[in-house]
Amino acid sequence: MKKVTFLVIILLSFQQSCKKSEEIHEIQQQNKVQTNDTIKNVSVVESEIANRPEDFVPKGFKLFEKTEGDLNNDGIIDCVLMIKGTDKSKFVNDEYRGELDRNRRGLIILLKKGNQYHLALKNETCFSSENEDGGVYYAPELDVSAEKGKLFVHYAHGRYGSWTYTFQYRDSDFYLIGYDSKDHNGPTLISSTSINYLTGKKQLKENINYENPEADEVFKETWTNLGSKKMTKLSDVKDFDDL
Repeated sequence: MKKVTFLVIILLSFQQSCKKSEEIHEIQQQNKVQTNDTIKNVSVVESEIANRPEDFVPKGFKLFEKTEGDLNNDGIIDCVLMIKGTDKSKFVNDEYRGELDRNRRGLIILLKKGNQYHLALKNETCFSSENEDGGVYYAPELDVSAEKGKLFVHYAHGRYGSWTYTFQYRDSDFYLIGYDSKDHNGPTLISSTSINYLTGKKQLKENINYENPEADEVFKETWTNLGSKKMTKLSDVKDFDDL
């Protein structure tokens, strides 16, 4: 009788031990899944954080130009990368200029926090290539700069004039707050336009003597109220040529 009781006790202990082992294994598996999910989530976040600006250049692109400046008025120098596609199918042969790389260009904007850069905006193809056909004149030259919390996209078209888009960082994007342009006929200024999208006002200055090179420049100034409208976000600009 004592032997039977002893065997029953051993059997019950063995069953409890097996059940406990199964529970421990199940908990370990759950912890493993949770750990893997955590690693995945961290990797997604860290893909938008890096120590070097060049680490943000995506596959299929190359660094075309880099500029620095404070973009969010925190006293820390941020970074703007202009990138360019590397698709070989975008190369063309021009009758007069030879082989031209017509891959489009884009922007990657990075805000610096501590010793790391954080991705603020990526628009990979918003600019045409630097090798577009300028017709009777060369294509406009593009320059991007950052200063005093603003991003400037500037086009210079030699003796024909220039134009600039001004963006400001707010609500996790860059919004178009200003546009300025100058139309020239060689050294003579024909007109200038300045738009403030924050106030909804447009200033136009027209040189009423531009057709007379001997006369002094005299400008007629006109103000227009554009009213309020939805502001343009840099992330939504598909092509600056159409902006």
